[in-house]
Amino acid sequence: MSEQEARELGLEPALRTASIEIAPTPADVAGRADIVSVHLALGPDTKGLVSAGVLSRLKPGAIFINTARGEVVDHGALAAVVREKGVRVGLDVFANEPAGATGDFADELAAMPNVYGTHHIGASTAQAQEAIAAETVRIVRSYKDTGKVPNVVNLAKRTPATHMLVVRHRDRPGVLAHVFDHLREDNLNVQETENIVFEGADAAVARINLDGPPSPALCQRVKAGHADILDLQVVLL
Repeated sequence: MSEQEARELGLEPALRTASIEIAPTPADVAGRADIVSVHLALGPDTKGLVSAGVLSRLKPGAIFINTARGEVVDHGALAAVVREKGVRVGLDVFANEPAGATGDFADELAAMPNVYGTHHIGASTAQAQEAIAAETVRIVRSYKDTGKVPNVVNLAKRTPATHMLVVRHRDRPGVLAHVFDHLREDNLNVQETENIVFEGADAAVARINLDGPPSPALCQRVKAGHADILDLQVVLL
């Protein structure tokens, strides 16, 4: 927010002095705030979180903004505080939004005074589209250059791995291929792997998470079958 915008909204002093306090409940936040802006993902714990009990605590003439998800807010209770307390409302999501890209729309709140609504199309502005394109290019470039995907959201928090095979070895071609070949023969699936090379690129250690225990016989075959494998260790995860 610019200083001019802050002056027009009467918020300029807030830009000069800012402090953060943790309130015990959402209702306590509503009772103390002049402006309440909702920024929540929709889930089992947040559906209806901004309830009648929360909204009833809003001050007369307070500002309420929701650009998150319609289901987070009790819209009937919000309409009530608009009528009874003159609460000013800015919405970019509604309770009765069409399910598809087009459809009929009718909502009590949208017709009320002091309620301003937009069409939930913030991501469709030219500025947002440029930002999305730039971020897509950055993520692809990062993956191409490093193999890592920034902001990935679907990584497994815990894989089915039960054991870690620690392989200390000389940093030579074919060592890990030899190890993986033997794991495949024993039908052991690699869930995660990391190979750390030490200074001088002569020695390395591979940590290989497996979905089952490698047998002593397998470990013996792996170690005896390649001269550049120095040591093996199995760790229970």
